[in-house]
Amino acid sequence: MAWRGSVWKWTQTELISSRNVTFRRCRLDQSNQQRCGFRREAKRPESKQSNVSQETQIPSPAEAAHKPPPKIVRPSLIKPIMFTVGFTGCSFGTAAILQYETLRSRVQRKKEEEESEKMLQGSQDMVYWHNWWNELTSVQRQLLVLMSAVDDFWKSLSEGQKTVTGIIAANVVVLCCWRVPSLQRKMIKYFTANPASKSQCLPMFLSTFSHYSAFHLMANMYVLWTFSSTIVSLFGREQFLAMYMSAGVISSMVSYMCKTASLRFYPSLGASGAIMSVLAAVCTKVPDATLGIIFLPMVTFTAANALKAIVAMDTAGLILGWRFFDHAAHLGGALFGIWYVAYGHNLIWRRREPLIKFWHDIRSPGSGRSGPAGGPVNGPGPR
Repeated sequence: MAWRGSVWKWTQTELISSRNVTFRRCRLDQSNQQRCGFRREAKRPESKQSNVSQETQIPSPAEAAHKPPPKIVRPSLIKPIMFTVGFTGCSFGTAAILQYETLRSRVQRKKEEEESEKMLQGSQDMVYWHNWWNELTSVQRQLLVLMSAVDDFWKSLSEGQKTVTGIIAANVVVLCCWRVPSLQRKMIKYFTANPASKSQCLPMFLSTFSHYSAFHLMANMYVLWTFSSTIVSLFGREQFLAMYMSAGVISSMVSYMCKTASLRFYPSLGASGAIMSVLAAVCTKVPDATLGIIFLPMVTFTAANALKAIVAMDTAGLILGWRFFDHAAHLGGALFGIWYVAYGHNLIWRRREPLIKFWHDIRSPGSGRSGPAGGPVNGPGPR
């Protein structure tokens, strides 16, 4: 009897514990079903705890589907507009001062060369230079020959090609920075233009020198190298730099406006907007020039027709919402280049004389209105 009593007591204990486990599992299953959005019909009045759990129940997927989507806030473009105006003005003002300093240094260098030639007349001894060359090692001689070859190559380039060499070098450096994993966040923040980003102004300029793809970089730099000699011969080195930098920021501003209007916020980068301004300026200034395609040399067309085709394609891409290129930036750069040739050159560059006079008075106080060469303060005529 003692054994049967102990067994009966053990079975009752196990039955009670199994019922408790089953009840807990049922509660857990019911709570899990409630979390997943399912409701189970109650067989008996629910307790206060079950009422609390129903009040905090997660809504079903059908109820969540009827909720309105979150509203997209349009970013403010006041700061980008102010940055565009200020940057453009500073670019052309700096270019005017740079032209003044360039003319001043050329005149000073010319005087120094004339004085040095007078001092060295009759004092050159070929034996001295022959002995000096013989004293050099073979490595030093090869280094001098290499430096001489590089100097000859640099002198063979046109002024426009020399000018864009620095721009190409800056683009290559930024492309290499994109390949550094530790710099990815900084590159995305400062070298991609997006109106919804926290940093709006500085990327408008830095993205002009940013290319993530090597093919994109080579295509843009090839076009810039091709038109560099023509654009610099038309406007001069300083005016070209001011126009190029301003076009990059203005094209980014146009892209910002279109993205904000369409509520399509995505980052963009590349020098295509600035290069489009150069291409549009050359085609507007020399409309009868003959252009061609590098891969199809047999196909030729005039510069005016090429500009019309490019503007039409970018306009169609902007209207139809093509996302392969930033057509808004392309169109903004092209329109700025056309406007600058038609009106901007007379409105901005030809009215730089007061600024140059002010800078000349600071550099040479008490010298009157004489410029660096003793002529008018604005140097040579407007280019």
